[in-house]
Amino acid sequence: MTDPIPTERKRVWTTPANVALCAEADIADPGSRGFVLQIRDAFFHGFVVRKDGEVAGWVDRCPHMGFPVAVVPDRYLTPDGRVILCGWHGAVFDPIGGKCVGGPCAGARLTPWPVAVVDGIIRSA
Repeated sequence: MTDPIPTERKRVWTTPANVALCAEADIADPGSRGFVLQIRDAFFHGFVVRKDGEVAGWVDRCPHMGFPVAVVPDRYLTPDGRVILCGWHGAVFDPIGGKCVGGPCAGARLTPWPVAVVDGIIRSA
């Protein structure tokens, strides 16, 4: 008996609004957290960054090569929390604005994932 051939999971790039993700306090400031949401038969991969009292959401896909940004789950920021670091090719991004400020895709931007804090809960917007 042979093992079944794995199939690639379908991806989607947006989410429905008002999906509760986590409490704002669950993410350090500065800090980040990744999320995978199943939407029907497909999956959305995104992450949320909290920095200086602001919260921003991003599709977990580097504009340079299309790989996920983090190599290690939930580790999107540099150790000092100043910038988002793509662990694959070293691109660095502004955590709130999403613009690449250094590396192979300088000037490009992460794809926004609209999120909002409502009554202390981070939700998709």
